Amino acid sequence: MERRMAESGRIREKYPDRVPVIVEKAERSDIPDIDKKKYLVPADLTVGQFVYVVRKRIKLGAEKAIFVFVKNTLPPTASLMSAIYEENKDEDGFLYMTYSGENTFGSQY
Repeated sequence: MERRMAESGRIREKYPDRVPVIVEKAERSDIPDIDKKKYLVPADLTVGQFVYVVRKRIKLGAEKAIFVFVKNTLPPTASLMSAIYEENKDEDGFLYMTYSGENTFGSQY
């Protein structure tokens, strides 16, 4: 925990215009695994744009759905990653996002 806090602090200091994000696949999801879990995302990127990045990283076809959750909730696609980060960052300083091929949690902001 302390190591992650120190890491996120260093990242935020060195890159104040970026947001540290950790992306993980939801349990029991049949969608492919992502090759890279840690991202340094531009603060002005929207959630929708970040979902596009995730989709490309897992090489998901356009016909397949993908849902990205923050604390079991679907964030609005037009929201800025910086706003989602400020509202939902973990105590270790990272924003945790989970992706799935189905809407497993159901609720929206």
